Amino acid sequence: MEFLQTLFGWIGDFTWGWSLIPILVIFGIFITIATGFVQIEYFGRMFRVLSNKNNADDSNQISAREALLVSVGGRVGGGNIAGVAVAITLGGPGAVFWMWAIALVGMATSLVECSLAQLFKRKVGEHSYRGGPAAAIIHGLGKEYRWLAVIYAICLIAAFGLGFNAFQGNTVAGSMQDSFGIDRVWTGIALAAISGFIIFGGIHRIAKVSDVVVPIMAIGYLAMALIVILLNITSLPGVIYDIVTNAFGLQEAVGGGMGAAVAQGLRRGLFSNEAG
Repeated sequence: MEFLQTLFGWIGDFTWGWSLIPILVIFGIFITIATGFVQIEYFGRMFRVLSNKNNADDSNQISAREALLVSVGGRVGGGNIAGVAVAITLGGPGAVFWMWAIALVGMATSLVECSLAQLFKRKVGEHSYRGGPAAAIIHGLGKEYRWLAVIYAICLIAAFGLGFNAFQGNTVAGSMQDSFGIDRVWTGIALAAISGFIIFGGIHRIAKVSDVVVPIMAIGYLAMALIVILLNITSLPGVIYDIVTNAFGLQEAVGGGMGAAVAQGLRRGLFSNEAG
């Protein structure tokens, strides 16, 4: 057990520490400049792509809206609520500003990642495709980098098969236990059963469920945020002032000052929007 703690501690320090911010932030800024600020240039086009005339007519495909909702369902969750609270606790109000900044940069990084997935996916059978980062490495960089694709695939299996599920499940189970007194085990079993039913139905069932669940989640998320803002509307100018001043170290709200705000904000922003 001690060995596992040491191993995962080292991995956490490497990926969540000094390597995460320089690599992803610098890479994100480079892509933003290289694409001519694509996240701003094509902001309007995003809504046109989601219109009905652009949706798939083939029953074997999923629509642009369904594809977006599947993606949003994977990006927005407990981490965007509990994680943001942790970032503010550790980095102060200024962490919020840096979350906003990295979200803007992360849009370009995410676009490139999604574009690579489309460019290097391969058709399997009549109606199925296989792709992803590992496939992009093999078909994009060459077969001599197959070893890198294997390492990447193993990391993805560990992250999406264990890490993300454990984090989200633990957050939900903790909330259910604190709010309704339901033991974490029963919440975990229920989540596993529901998730298994959806996942084993294939991408079409996942898309159909996301088409219903994600809009409700998004509307509820935004509605709660707006209610909190409206109930505290008189404090809004002061909140904005605290966020901006703390972000640039003009107001020391936490230990470490500006450094803590930048680090926590960037980390949480990168984690929340899956930028790369």
